Amino acid sequence: MPSKSSARLAALTVAAVCSAASTVALTAPAHADTVRIHDIQGTTRISPYAGQKVADVPGIVTATRTYGSSRGFWLQDPNPDDNPATSEGVFVFTSSTPKVAVGDSVTVTGTVSEYVPGGASTGNQSLTEITKPTVTTVSTGNAVPAPVVINAKSVPDLYAPAGDTAANGSVNGLPLQPATYALDYYESLEGMNVQVANARVVTATDPYAELWVTVKPHEHPTRRGGTLYGSYTSQNTGRLQIQSLGAVADFPKANVGDTLTGTTTGPLDFNQFGGYTLVAGQLGTLKSGGLQRETTKKQSRGELAVATYNVENLDPSDTTFAAHAAAIVNNLQSPDVVSLEEIQDNDGATDDGVVDASTTVNKLIDAIVAAGGPKYDWRSINPVNDQDGGEPGGNIRQVFLFNPERVSFVDRAGGDSTTAVGVTKVHGKAQLTASPGRIDPANDAWKSSRKPLAGEFVFRGRTVFVIANHLNSKGGDQGLTAQYQPPVRSSETQRHAQATLVNAFVKSILDVQKNADVVALGDMNDFEFSDTAKILEGDGELWSAIKSLPKSERYTYDYQGNEQVLDQILISPSIRRDCDFEYDSVHINSEFNDQISDHDPQVLRFRP
Repeated sequence: MPSKSSARLAALTVAAVCSAASTVALTAPAHADTVRIHDIQGTTRISPYAGQKVADVPGIVTATRTYGSSRGFWLQDPNPDDNPATSEGVFVFTSSTPKVAVGDSVTVTGTVSEYVPGGASTGNQSLTEITKPTVTTVSTGNAVPAPVVINAKSVPDLYAPAGDTAANGSVNGLPLQPATYALDYYESLEGMNVQVANARVVTATDPYAELWVTVKPHEHPTRRGGTLYGSYTSQNTGRLQIQSLGAVADFPKANVGDTLTGTTTGPLDFNQFGGYTLVAGQLGTLKSGGLQRETTKKQSRGELAVATYNVENLDPSDTTFAAHAAAIVNNLQSPDVVSLEEIQDNDGATDDGVVDASTTVNKLIDAIVAAGGPKYDWRSINPVNDQDGGEPGGNIRQVFLFNPERVSFVDRAGGDSTTAVGVTKVHGKAQLTASPGRIDPANDAWKSSRKPLAGEFVFRGRTVFVIANHLNSKGGDQGLTAQYQPPVRSSETQRHAQATLVNAFVKSILDVQKNADVVALGDMNDFEFSDTAKILEGDGELWSAIKSLPKSERYTYDYQGNEQVLDQILISPSIRRDCDFEYDSVHINSEFNDQISDHDPQVLRFRP
């Protein structure tokens, strides 16, 4: 995945951005006389009045947004109709600070708009709004309509209907079935005052003052308090994003497993970064769940410990070196080999042609020594400038750290950024033509993406082939709350091509030496149940060892309330055969608000 910060810095002022930015293109009907909010919202996701001017729409102001580029207020009709599919609330986009107050009874004249957060290219659902409003205050100090309680009983177990094939899979024109589908249920409450109570946190507070809770505490729970995303049909219907209409400084710093006790109340919004969001005017009180960072077992003398760790765009200007070092030494117990992903060059995101990363790597090695760890050695191959994706100018790459007191690296000249590594047979055993080397770096599958780094290691006289990967990110995929159901995962095309090349390379090793020990690891940017993983595994050349864990432990990343696998360590049959290995997903980052990376490192211990 792209880092949470880099994906949003350019786009986010507040979670819901300017309503004028993107609207659904619709033909405007004729002028309408006075209508109610439920008439405007209608029984589908698109208003029957979209593009039309409406006059004197009555309601009570339930909340105001006075900051950012999406200023306005939420209006709700205190006299609802009897149709559960029609929402009684709507957002009134004023563009400037609204002049109304909570509890005002007002009438609004304006134009109904369908705003798509992030733009139509995202595939997001649209938010029904009234724009260019003229507001007339009728009275003040009125009671706000009681919030609709969202809980385990009210949210259906099915996530979304299948989209209309005649509309390219869009659900926009389908009649809402709020008693059947969770997304329809949330849509039927769009803009209304809603409430959750005693909700467990399933994604920690992020830098943008938002977190995720579940209203279904028994829905696919993980052992440490999260909610597991274990298949494409397990989207977890109880997840809901929480933001605050109050001061960001007052937003709770929550970890997974904490609870927002009492009630959290506010209008139900829809935004680019997560979809349906409770924008809280009243926040519950945070109760700690006491979550602690995990520590793995120390490898025994005869065990080789191999780890993968995405250090999230690490460059010399970062302040996280000591924390990363402490994690490697203490939480990971100083693995013998560490594949690092997202190591940036010596001047980080400055786009000036620098590709060398020795300053970055050596700063981390020195910090590990200072933390009481070994003096690691390292190997890597500099990429061609600006050809491997990631943050522009950062030139991220994979790096092997290894403890020379425990394991040796076989240096074999010839590997560079553009030369493909091969496999030869020497004395009946497999050998890389270059070590380190890159797998087929000129192949189109690696365009604007990281090329796998292959190397030979020797542990107690036994050769181990290690392939460090950072496959194509999920950037560009449609979100789970997209108008297209099921959502389109466009990034898979390139990732599948990459996985095919990695599997073929592993197969070329095993064709020469059937019992070779091969480890392919890294940020695969895809789930253990995905087709990407199946392609990597092939016909048994590899196996994703995270599947040796109980299902409630299978996660390395926490995204929008779903704990999921992105980082994997895959092993060849010689390692898997005797089940003489241990795997650990070491949860030190993904569940915490003060994370130093958005990924949890993975550790494999085995006897070559």
